[in-house]
Amino acid sequence: MPSLPGTEAVPVPTPAASLVFTTTLSHGPLTRAEIGRRTGLSPAAVTKAVRPLMAAGYLVEGADEQAPPSLGRPATLVRVDGGRALFIGIKVTGDEIIAVLTDLCCRIRVARHARITARDPASVLASAGSLVQELLTEADGFGVAVYGVGLAMSGDVDRPAGLVRYSPFLDWHDVPLAELAQAATGLPVTVDNDVRALTVAEQWFGAGVGVADFALVTVGAGIGCGLVVHGRVVSGAFGVAGEIGHLSIDPQGPPCHCGNTGCVEAIAGDAAIVRRVAEVTGLPVTDSAEALRLAHRGDPGVREVYARAGEAIGRAIGAVVNVLGPQRVIISGEGLAGYDLFAGQIRDTFARTAFGAAARCDVMTRPLPFEVWARGAAATAIQSFIGTEHA
Repeated sequence: MPSLPGTEAVPVPTPAASLVFTTTLSHGPLTRAEIGRRTGLSPAAVTKAVRPLMAAGYLVEGADEQAPPSLGRPATLVRVDGGRALFIGIKVTGDEIIAVLTDLCCRIRVARHARITARDPASVLASAGSLVQELLTEADGFGVAVYGVGLAMSGDVDRPAGLVRYSPFLDWHDVPLAELAQAATGLPVTVDNDVRALTVAEQWFGAGVGVADFALVTVGAGIGCGLVVHGRVVSGAFGVAGEIGHLSIDPQGPPCHCGNTGCVEAIAGDAAIVRRVAEVTGLPVTDSAEALRLAHRGDPGVREVYARAGEAIGRAIGAVVNVLGPQRVIISGEGLAGYDLFAGQIRDTFARTAFGAAARCDVMTRPLPFEVWARGAAATAIQSFIGTEHA
């Protein structure tokens, strides 16, 4: 019998309890004293917050089961019991659905992939639903309920409404995806933009842990950006904050699918690069792998295409850093396969465009496979489950 969603929620009825739980989730195991230092709560407030979480089994005492044994007699540690609940995360691309089963600490336990043969919502939902059923069956083996599903996809996504306003790679318009997926799976469903979902995972479990202000820039089929400002993932009033792919940096540049010209994505997105490589070589180049092979063979025209892409990305990062002043910018995405071809241009252009002390921003790369993007979708489901999506 497939696992059914549990009925209880994490007992975080107060802001203090929510803060203690999320702090322990991201930074734990921690001593109670360290929880107090990180949250600014008094020892009594920490104890009051921890007690119901431990009673419900969401917090436990002791080192993480995967941590090496320590010497001596360390102070008692408090950690989240990752095995207390399971979640499903699904990343939808233009060609593939990637689904993962994670625990409460967003560790991937099982992963499944399925090719997309038809891009209409009904067909995609049917394929995604099959993967969900497979993962629910896998969850039975852990003896733990699945408490929610996260769906992540590119484009303009209204998370509160569960609505995909526009997804360019699937050509979807105004699809009530959360409602449809919840009806198909019987589970609570959270739908979010894929870059924003990945940003949630990086903030809680990845390179953004402990960083109050950072940006996650993704390069590949699209050029995206997730933003964390003062510890909060920013969506903006209309849910489209961070769309740096549609910064118009060259008014005389190529047309973009958004209707503008000279957008970063129209210069540095995978499709734009492939199209331009075919133009400069006169060859029938049809995918990124072919374009990369030509560039690595040293074709000067092709290498110039990648150099221009790097300049566009560097200019976009400079704009983000100048406007928001993040401590760190993380560059990720499938486009990192060609990073050696444009890394220098990104760094040089960023250095030229960053204003003053903004140039001290730590710009780092972090290759993340699509399974980790699906993990980001699971992170949004965890976020909804513990009621911190607006925290």
